Amino acid sequence: VPHPSSLPHFIEETLGVLFPQLSRESLNDATIVSQHLERLTSLLHTMSSPVVPSESYRAALIEAFINELPHFHTILLEDALAIFNGDPAARGVDEVIVAYPGFFAIAVYRLAHWFYIRSIPFIPRMIAEHAHTMTGIDIHPGATIGRSFVIDHGTGIVIGETTTIHDNVKMYQGVTLGALSVEKSMADTKRHPTIESDVVIYANATILGGETVIGTGSIIGGNVWLTKSVPPQSRIYHR
Repeated sequence: VPHPSSLPHFIEETLGVLFPQLSRESLNDATIVSQHLERLTSLLHTMSSPVVPSESYRAALIEAFINELPHFHTILLEDALAIFNGDPAARGVDEVIVAYPGFFAIAVYRLAHWFYIRSIPFIPRMIAEHAHTMTGIDIHPGATIGRSFVIDHGTGIVIGETTTIHDNVKMYQGVTLGALSVEKSMADTKRHPTIESDVVIYANATILGGETVIGTGSIIGGNVWLTKSVPPQSRIYHR
């Protein structure tokens, strides 16, 4: 099992490579950037060695991750811009990147998900749980989340393993995307809802069930409890 202490360092180094705002050192020199990437490669090797015994596969995995960094930067910058554009209190994208727990939780989820879809044991959940500890936002690495995802405030959000979230979705604190039942026999089934594009889910809403679909462009109000699908452009509120 990878030692838990290696995961925070891996997250810090990766986000530092992606966003200079999060790096402990200036990245305005190619030599420094190269050194940073060497440290990240070393961390990946240390972290993956206990769970990827094949040296050749481990080398290929590390190379694939390094090659994926430009894509991580693109998609995370879209998330940061979406958070900035939707929050009147945000003073700039830099502020979102360095200070918003929602952005941190999304960034760490995207790293964890990369390992999850490659069936790497332990590492995805350990990465995700670090963000959970730091932010109070619990995103299972198995969830599938589209582009320009926005978490506002975020404390207490729970997103289950088989959740599917499409593009341009925004959710507030306390939202639960969970399962109707938690029997172990359901481990290989879709247990969590699907949220289509351009949906807003307000604080403390609970949406449960693998067959539950929230249609495109819907608004789910605060404190709503949903266990069935709603069509596109729905307005659901607690009365």
